[in-house]
Amino acid sequence: MFGQFVRYSFTVWFGWFALSSLTALADDFGCGESARLLRYACEFDTREGLLEATAICLDSSAPDDACFAAAEDEFAEDREECADVLEARQELCEVLDDAVHEPDFGEEFAANFIDPLLIGNGIAPNPYFPLVQGNRWTYEGTFIDDDGEEVTETIVVTVTDATKLIDGITCLVVNDVAVEDGEVIENTDDWFAQDLEGNVWYCGEIAENFETFEGDEPEEPELVDIEGSWKSGREGSKAGMLIPFEPEPGDVIRQELAYGDAEDAVEIVSVTASESAPGGSCTETCLHTIDFTPLEPGVTEDKYYVPGIGLIVEVDAETGDRVELLEFVGVGT
Repeated sequence: MFGQFVRYSFTVWFGWFALSSLTALADDFGCGESARLLRYACEFDTREGLLEATAICLDSSAPDDACFAAAEDEFAEDREECADVLEARQELCEVLDDAVHEPDFGEEFAANFIDPLLIGNGIAPNPYFPLVQGNRWTYEGTFIDDDGEEVTETIVVTVTDATKLIDGITCLVVNDVAVEDGEVIENTDDWFAQDLEGNVWYCGEIAENFETFEGDEPEEPELVDIEGSWKSGREGSKAGMLIPFEPEPGDVIRQELAYGDAEDAVEIVSVTASESAPGGSCTETCLHTIDFTPLEPGVTEDKYYVPGIGLIVEVDAETGDRVELLEFVGVGT
């Protein structure tokens, strides 16, 4: 069985490589062409994973057929995911008219951005994300985890007075701490900038993901990865506009672009929506968006923002799970 696997794997591997040279693939350009190239990259990644998993199976005096079967099953699932992500990327590219992502962000655009420490002190904040130092939002949501157990998650978002220079633009550090049933699962520093028109830009993030393991003494969260982290200007990553100052219903905007790690986009649905949460509500004055990423095909979130407060409700479109604002502590309010 293993011999058949090796022959199949390498035949397909070199078949894909011989399909077209990189020079030929680069003859065209645009969002869709990038999506197609990324599909090739995904295929190579799946085969690397299959070879690594098989090597682990072979590192035994009596290799188990079940180990090989599991490796091939995972390989098949990964290939299917590659196809789904390609389709989702192509759908987004079609909406964006196949435009390349060239944001007005970077050293040549630095004069178009304000000193973020002056937001709320002479400079008006974006009404849907007021980046005033000291502002704090506390959210809570309850959902069923992969083990079928009900889990309550609390998220605290705080605008700090720290800054970070990214691509020649001064970005403000916003800390985001997620806690599940009393244990920290993620501690993230997001980096945002605001331009002269009041639009908020997403410059990147460093996300620390934690797990708690039974038997540890003391039982403390352990850093397991920084998956999802990215920074504009590093390894081809590009900033995006998080929230416009004056959102236009129907617009679709890339909020970030770090291929394979962060590809969030948002559709502006309405600026006259209604919603409510313990920490804020609105009647025909809310910004309503649909947030999505090609990296999770079919997954969307409806978000509602109250002017002057910010995000109050986030709803998973498939499950109906809600994350709601419990409290907003606004400086000067």
